[in-house]
Amino acid sequence: MDCARWHSQRAFSFPRSLSSSHSLSINQRRQQHSTINGETLMDQIRHRFIEVAGLKLHVAETGTGPNVVVFLHGFPEIWYSWRHQMIALANAGFRAIAPDYRGYGLSDPPSQPENATFTDLLSDLLAILDFLGLAKVFLVAKDFGTRPAYLFAILHPERVLGVVTLGVPHFPPRPSVYHKYLPEGFYMLRWREPGRAEADFARLDAKTVVRNIYILFSRSEIPIASENQEIMDLVEPSTPLPPWFTEEDLEAYGALYEKSGFQTALKVPYRSADEVFNLPDPIVKVPAFLIMGGKDYFLKFPEVEDFIKSGKVKEFTPNLEITFIPEGTHFVQEQFPEQVNQLILDFLGKHI
Repeated sequence: MDCARWHSQRAFSFPRSLSSSHSLSINQRRQQHSTINGETLMDQIRHRFIEVAGLKLHVAETGTGPNVVVFLHGFPEIWYSWRHQMIALANAGFRAIAPDYRGYGLSDPPSQPENATFTDLLSDLLAILDFLGLAKVFLVAKDFGTRPAYLFAILHPERVLGVVTLGVPHFPPRPSVYHKYLPEGFYMLRWREPGRAEADFARLDAKTVVRNIYILFSRSEIPIASENQEIMDLVEPSTPLPPWFTEEDLEAYGALYEKSGFQTALKVPYRSADEVFNLPDPIVKVPAFLIMGGKDYFLKFPEVEDFIKSGKVKEFTPNLEITFIPEGTHFVQEQFPEQVNQLILDFLGKHI
């Protein structure tokens, strides 16, 4: 087709954190050390570029099954944040695909990052599915990736078998109201301010920025800075990484954000939160599954916990199942990969 073109696969070297992480179970270690034709399972993740609207978008892929699952990442993540799930689903007979959004990871940035939108992500996803000849897929999304996942399911229900989201339910698009309830130092308000996050991040290398955000977002409290403090100052340099996130994982993220920078990532999602979508109907009608960490700081956002636990969320996602992982944080798919993998597989099995 005209809007998307394939570019030759390239070889990339990523840290072998999967085989070395002390937080993995014995079964996970065995799975990741097992080989296929002399390669580890991480080596089985293939990388290619698909050209969409003049941009080369990076797509990671593994598995060859007839049922396809497309993973949509959040921030400060990239395709690599789905490494545990991709391997588990491929082992279970699924084809797992994880793109980097435009301006993230190995994907090209838009020529004008300041004009990037969520609508771009929706168009890119449709072009990728069309190029790969995928008539119908499951979508698994986390953090702000839940917005394009749910919107795509609303706009293209004939292309979606079901949606799994982690950490964020479906809210009908509306202007942000956080400024009414949270102080000026609320991280999202700070990052929406043009130039402020750029100046804050520029004091550090990309790896340290990602490190600090992972630490902040792994806590159960909303990151809020004082009046004379920046968001990066909320993390002391001596603060350790979460035990489930290794230095090798951080190296992978740091290298890719060193390449991409944060300009597009600050525009989408933070400076595009009030984007208007002309939806014919705000209801998600496909089967959906929400996995929440019981200690996810997002539950402290105004009205969020009540919206989920009261059942109001089902007014907009009527075919929704909800599961809480009590000790889970915002990165529950990396923190408890085996549990999340099984939950996803159980949902997929119901709707194939």
